[in-house]
Amino acid sequence: MALTASLLAFKFCPELHRQHPKSPPSHLYTDRRLVLHTRTRIVTTDVRRRKNVLKIVNAAAESDGNGRILFSDVVVTRPRDAYRGRKWNSIDIATAGGVVGMHLLCGFAPFTFNWQALAVAAVLYVVTGCLGITLCFHRYLSHRSFKLPKWLEYTFAYCGVLALQGSPIDWVSKHRRHHEFPDLERDIHSPLEGFWFSHMGWLFDSEYLAKKCGKQNNVMDLEKQPFYRFLKTTYAIHPIALTLLLYATGGLPFVIWGMGVRTVWLYHITWFLSSACHVWGYKSWDTGDLSLNNWWVGILAFGEGWHNNHHAFQYSARHGLEWWQLDTTWYMIRLLEIVGLAHDVRLPTPNHIKRMSFKS
Repeated sequence: MALTASLLAFKFCPELHRQHPKSPPSHLYTDRRLVLHTRTRIVTTDVRRRKNVLKIVNAAAESDGNGRILFSDVVVTRPRDAYRGRKWNSIDIATAGGVVGMHLLCGFAPFTFNWQALAVAAVLYVVTGCLGITLCFHRYLSHRSFKLPKWLEYTFAYCGVLALQGSPIDWVSKHRRHHEFPDLERDIHSPLEGFWFSHMGWLFDSEYLAKKCGKQNNVMDLEKQPFYRFLKTTYAIHPIALTLLLYATGGLPFVIWGMGVRTVWLYHITWFLSSACHVWGYKSWDTGDLSLNNWWVGILAFGEGWHNNHHAFQYSARHGLEWWQLDTTWYMIRLLEIVGLAHDVRLPTPNHIKRMSFKS
């Protein structure tokens, strides 16, 4: 049915199938990939024709029994249910238990609120989210967008561990795998398998992840460092230690807000990069996938929401490429560069910008 949609699009708008100079020939795509390829090229046509072709593609795909995600043009072509119809192992139960537990902890937030607890949550949100996840886990460890002295790299990496999103080795391995196969069959969190599956459902199926990711052979740069192996083997200890520290300094309110509210808030903001930023927004670059720039995720996620920019220039330390695209993580990297703590900062090159631009 997806192939039918692509053929219909070709009939009504043949220029959509002009091959990008760097794209593989169309016969190498699967039938579903043809729909994805067609959809990403639609933005080069005029508005009226673009709407017509989208209607054709969506009508063809939806007639196969799959639905379109609300307020978007993304059609779920390979729906997956992470919760039913499969066997849950101990890893899945532990992961789901931790996520559910954190959400339940938030239920006590209104009854334990005080300004000190809110301040603690806000500080930890920045330390673990911006310094730990977006700056270190993502732009530094995953993409090597700049260089840091080892002591500072390890400090920021430890901050990321306290975000409760996995050890650096596990997090980076999954993220690098995502960039190898964005929105394709081996992508671990694509909205083509369902919005909520791409948002969080993929986390709870370890067998699915093992099948998609294979061996962790894409993080040898981290595996060879004793510090990162230590964080992987002792991962669970560190959030527990932080919880005890928060309880000792501020009691239950600090635990509820500093661990529960802060962690859940950061969970969903991070997960929006896999779901919302592949569903809602706009495309500036010809990346050949569903990645989009989303302004509100950009604000909440310290600049990570300029996701199409990131997919176009994965190595770039700066995601907000326009002056008005707020990118807090980039401002932090730039500050570190000014004071001499970051160097070899990588940005998009003019030739690469030209290659990734849409051809009229």
